[in-house]
Amino acid sequence: MVATDDNMILLERADAGDPHALGELLEQSRERLLQIVSFRMDQRLRSRIDPADVVQDAFMEATRRFGEQKRDDRIPFFLWMRLLTLQRLAELHRRNLGVKARDAGREVSIFSGPLPQATSAVIAAQLLGGLTSPSQAAIRVETRLAVEEKLNEMETLDREILVLRHFEKLSNQETAKVLDIKQSAASNRFIRALKKLKAELQEEGLG
Repeated sequence: MVATDDNMILLERADAGDPHALGELLEQSRERLLQIVSFRMDQRLRSRIDPADVVQDAFMEATRRFGEQKRDDRIPFFLWMRLLTLQRLAELHRRNLGVKARDAGREVSIFSGPLPQATSAVIAAQLLGGLTSPSQAAIRVETRLAVEEKLNEMETLDREILVLRHFEKLSNQETAKVLDIKQSAASNRFIRALKKLKAELQEEGLG
């Protein structure tokens, strides 16, 4: 989502110390952040932790940081909030599950660090969300495993681009920023990865 003139004005006011402007910016990002948390949260935490609480914790952190230090102007506001939110989610993963979220060496983002990974299993489950009728229950597991296998065969960067564009609904510009690549490269890789996945699923009779 490209920043509008109104958002730029709000951001300038927030940077100048206006708490009401910051509050408006946070509220504008809430729904997108909730979707991201819901997608990347480990299945084992879903009965214990509300994604809304994760986002609210990130809002509190953002408010604190605005008061203590300047936000990096090179990072768009929403991507900064996404980073704070995923850092909070990673902390909850470590605290509750005792596991690392993502090896920092695999994080190709300028926001490098151990952020929660969208696994092939989660992506497959989202892609197959329409298979819910009892008559399809017998083929659901087999189908999901086949989709997971195809996703695991993809390059890590291509799989992440699919997640960012298709599930997190980031714009091409935002995706390029997150992955620290050119916008043209982000666009080309997304189109290529999507076409490749669709073609492979069709070959398996899953498309």
